[in-house]
Amino acid sequence: MAIAVGARIVFVVAANDSEAAMIARKLVEERLAACVNIITPVRSIYRWRGAIEESSECLLVIKTLSRYYAKLERRAKELHSYDVPEIVAMTLTNGSADYLKWIAESTTQPADSIRKSTARPRRPR
Repeated sequence: MAIAVGARIVFVVAANDSEAAMIARKLVEERLAACVNIITPVRSIYRWRGAIEESSECLLVIKTLSRYYAKLERRAKELHSYDVPEIVAMTLTNGSADYLKWIAESTTQPADSIRKSTARPRRPR
């Protein structure tokens, strides 16, 4: 097991399968997530506006890097139909080194790649 430096799992609950798929696809396309699993149906019982509600929803399990969490949260809220969407994150403490490397490679933003590739190499002293 490798230590999961900077990796997170984010949970988002969506109203239905089509909304879940749309959010998942956008987050992966925009490189804010390496992978999104959609678990359906999820039975949710919750308090909303003073009443106990129950509904069938979809759970998104999103793998990303900590440095992209704020952008991911903002984007998920923009795409979501709920007034107050459930968006919660957990920091990974351990994981397969190969898998964690894949998360990092899959979420690297183009600006990050450019910044890394244009850096001047250090000269030996």
